[in-house]
Amino acid sequence: MPTSRRVSRVAALIQEEVSQMVLHDIKDDRVGAGMVSITDVDVSGDLQHAKIYVSIYGTDEVRVETMAGLKSATGYVRRELGRRMRLRRTPEVVFIEDRGIERGDRMLALLNQLNQERQGKELEEDIPEAES
Repeated sequence: MPTSRRVSRVAALIQEEVSQMVLHDIKDDRVGAGMVSITDVDVSGDLQHAKIYVSIYGTDEVRVETMAGLKSATGYVRRELGRRMRLRRTPEVVFIEDRGIERGDRMLALLNQLNQERQGKELEEDIPEAES
């Protein structure tokens, strides 16, 4: 079922507002430890639930701490969304770690490595062998 225009607009607004909160308003040091970006927001058709996908740049330890900080800030984020967006009912908020960017970076690194290996083999083939 295609999402309605209203659901798409609410998702975009939630993404914008939560991004601002992460940058300026959430005071938890764990959230500021890694670079955090809101990659996507999935809002249910009845606007009761919002899954907020976050990408965290840093070590595994930093990722775990940042996710713990975001989970502890869930109540604050929901309260602020209700205040800022003026919806009849503020959606329940759930933070989900998005590792898509990390997987994409890994794929690019593998493709670059294959390309370099291929170029290395072509160079070896192009060099004429010295006659004995």
